[in-house]
Amino acid sequence: MSSAELITESLRKLDNELYELVKGINILDSVSPVNYRLEKTAFFESNFSRSPEFAYSTEKVDSFCLKRSLFNLPVDTLAEAELSQLYSDVIESHVDKIDQYKSIGTPDFLYESFRYYGEPSEKDIRNANFILHLPDSEPNSDAILCADEIVARLEKFARAEGYQYQIKLDDSMIANALVSGTTVKVNSTAQASETEVDALAHHELGVHLVTTLNARNQPLKILSMGCPVNTMTQEGLAILSEYLAGCMTLPRLKVLALRVLAVDSMVEENDFKKTFLFLKEQHNVADDQAFTITARVYRGGGFTKDYLYLQGLHQMLNAYENRPDFNNLLSGKVSIEHLPVITRLIDKGYLLKPELISPAIAHPQDNDAIQKFITHAIK
Repeated sequence: MSSAELITESLRKLDNELYELVKGINILDSVSPVNYRLEKTAFFESNFSRSPEFAYSTEKVDSFCLKRSLFNLPVDTLAEAELSQLYSDVIESHVDKIDQYKSIGTPDFLYESFRYYGEPSEKDIRNANFILHLPDSEPNSDAILCADEIVARLEKFARAEGYQYQIKLDDSMIANALVSGTTVKVNSTAQASETEVDALAHHELGVHLVTTLNARNQPLKILSMGCPVNTMTQEGLAILSEYLAGCMTLPRLKVLALRVLAVDSMVEENDFKKTFLFLKEQHNVADDQAFTITARVYRGGGFTKDYLYLQGLHQMLNAYENRPDFNNLLSGKVSIEHLPVITRLIDKGYLLKPELISPAIAHPQDNDAIQKFITHAIK
């Protein structure tokens, strides 16, 4: 049977109602400080003695009413056990997200971040230290591109792959680039080497934009809302794509490792100045990069998400090499934990196989022996 025949009016109604209830809850957009540049300038002018006081622009939500509406959705009436499980899990995940969203900019946000993303384990710390103790590679001789040149390169990539997208410069970003919906935002102050921009294209467009577009192509909106805690899977896929495209560099891995240690420092110290100085003095990180890494983990009030990238890479490399249904991870905002359910729903016709496949996954490059060793040594 086709998806049009399988999807009943009641399932379609539930799917639409859930989507309308949660579509305004976007944590990643909401934790972007509106005064990032001003606070960075003030921090440096204070000689690193005054921690930034980031401000955020979030719409107020009636969390009680929103949670009640979510729990009232009739998921128990769904005929398929897989559908019932998936919708129940997504609803519970968004209840946690609501608590996280409403606490942005308050001390409670760190607790909600722990609850949703967790914190680095001893294994995560060992992985990070392993990478940071590797000898530095030869300096990259690539040309350094400015924001306008980065935009042009990303546009060329998107056009070549036939993606639907919009691209714009943003004055208040921490990251060099990110995807929000089908909009690619590029930091107006970004500077990056050609290899870094190629990695950025495979990361942001080849995975984050691709999974957004594939989710929008689904007969149901559930994969646009995202499986519970799909961040590790989605970021792991994005880092894996950098590796498979031949764009992964040791400096890039070291930045990911520094993020793990920065999250650990934030958990232990909860002091922006101490985390910044820890990166600067103990790991010789340049001031600008140390501030960026520290700001990423302290945004919102304490955002532990950044420790997930290395563990995500390990999980996705293992899945890439061992799971026959690996490509189904690209069918939307899927988590590895829910891949079996998603695959069964695809096989039954409720969901579709991904229309777009990340170019690095479809046509992987052959990395050298050293890159293979380092990447496979992350456990």
